[in-house]
Amino acid sequence: MRHLKAGSKLKRDAGSRKSLLRNLVTSVILEERVVTTVTKAKAVKPLIDKMITLGKRDTLHARRQAASFLETPKSVKKLFDTLGTRFGQREGGYTRIVRLGFRKGDGAEQAMIELVGSELVKRAAERAKRKEEKLKAQREGREEGEGQE
Repeated sequence: MRHLKAGSKLKRDAGSRKSLLRNLVTSVILEERVVTTVTKAKAVKPLIDKMITLGKRDTLHARRQAASFLETPKSVKKLFDTLGTRFGQREGGYTRIVRLGFRKGDGAEQAMIELVGSELVKRAAERAKRKEEKLKAQREGREEGEGQE
């Protein structure tokens, strides 16, 4: 019987499983979107939610707890500076799992785990970049027109 044995083993020993999950959490925080298998995505979702909750708290103790789990200082900084403020008013449900179909090589079911709202942030960044390029092109066009006179 598996009473009080929560969580998937992912066909790994304890050290490998812990390392895999820590790396996935770090990648999701840095990249905001990761493609992996459905089982791994389901296993990592509660850990990501826990890290974002620590990021919302923003105390020295929470920062040290996050730093002991996450792999890079860059991910800790992003967690507390960007994600903690973005999800400050949200009461949970920080991640979304989207099924993508089956992988060609071994037939494993793929899923994308992403932070909620990251698609809006990426779209806004792309829109700002396009607007900046458009303004730059207009400025260059004006400068060429003035030089011909």
